[in-house]
Amino acid sequence: MKRLRLAVYCAILTYTSMAQTFMRPNEWKKYKREVFVTAGASNFLGDLGGGNQEGTRFGPSDLDWDQTRVALGFGARYKLSRFINVAGKFSYLAVRGNDAATEDIYRKNRNLNFRSSIFELSGRMEIGYQSTRRGGNRYGIRKNYGKGKNFTHNIFAFAGLGGFYFNPKGVDASGKIHKLRPLHTEGQGLPGGPKQYSNVNISIPMGFYYKLTINKVWSVGLEFAHRKTFTDYIDDVSTVYYDPVALTQAYGPLSAAMADPSLGLIPGASSPAADGTPAQRGDSDKDSFMSLEISVSYIFKKQRKSARLRSKF
Repeated sequence: MKRLRLAVYCAILTYTSMAQTFMRPNEWKKYKREVFVTAGASNFLGDLGGGNQEGTRFGPSDLDWDQTRVALGFGARYKLSRFINVAGKFSYLAVRGNDAATEDIYRKNRNLNFRSSIFELSGRMEIGYQSTRRGGNRYGIRKNYGKGKNFTHNIFAFAGLGGFYFNPKGVDASGKIHKLRPLHTEGQGLPGGPKQYSNVNISIPMGFYYKLTINKVWSVGLEFAHRKTFTDYIDDVSTVYYDPVALTQAYGPLSAAMADPSLGLIPGASSPAADGTPAQRGDSDKDSFMSLEISVSYIFKKQRKSARLRSKF
């Protein structure tokens, strides 16, 4: 009888331990709403700065890590199912590019620079995996009737649509900062020049995140997001050099100075060719920016509806 009682006790203990090791499959329905904040680093891929190789690559090899700046954000998330979420996020990112920081002779000679704050509002769809396994046993042999840890792993990929505002600024030879858009540095609005670009554009955020949920309501994680855009003027550089005399007459000497502060290391690099073709100032590929951030979030538990007592009479 003693052996039988011991066997039954062990069986009950094992079953209890296993039952507490896994969350119920539909328990996620109680935790659909979530708010989160993020903080980390941002970087930029465009015409200015970049790696030390010749030409713009618009890939990871062309990132200038020294120009990495801060990224901040906050948002909300709602679970449509265990593996599908929708989320909205507001982000602030600081981005920079500086030809003086690269060893590529052509970009270094161009000597352009910019800095900008980006304010982005986006919505996205998230698809991924959420575990149901707990990180430890609540009732175990080694910690009998002790409180265990409740960990849930989440790995999601996302894509969405957003809008953002930017306002590029440049530093002149004396160290003074100027807004570049009002200077029309590529002859915007002048004969043969491009149209003036807008400070507002569309972004397509794409990326993934991992988060670890602790005790069902708090979570910490890591998020990477890359933004494809439809503008080439986040850094105020896109096409070719415009006639400095015409820029001076139309917009003042500061416009010509900020349009072409080249060092003269390559004679004629910013001057028209013999046939009058303007010298190349930038690349026509669209700009992009990205962020890598740590996230902290709080998940709201659905409140049970209070049962009403009904009178039998």
